[in-house]
Amino acid sequence: MVRDEGLVTQVRELVGADPGVEERRMFGSLIFMIDGNMACGVRHDGLLVRVGREASEAALAEPHVTPFEMGGGRRPAGWVVVDPGGLAGDAAVRDWVERGVAYARTLPAK
Repeated sequence: MVRDEGLVTQVRELVGADPGVEERRMFGSLIFMIDGNMACGVRHDGLLVRVGREASEAALAEPHVTPFEMGGGRRPAGWVVVDPGGLAGDAAVRDWVERGVAYARTLPAK
């Protein structure tokens, strides 16, 4: 269940004007989709961001970033969770959301 409504509002403001934006509840998160592809999501423990396989290692080297873990301990490649410490300030939130949106835009629309 999503607990940080302030973060939801920030993400909505950042992606809301984007064509093809859709919100869905999944993985216990509110996920923001771009043209049918997951870009990012607000979770109870921070921001879920789809950065892609190529950018995963660099993202995981940043402070406050951990791999996304699904039920059963599965860790899908290309996904990270940024905890609240890594989301201090509007610029940090914007940077992470833009990364997720940029990656989602590289994928074919569904």
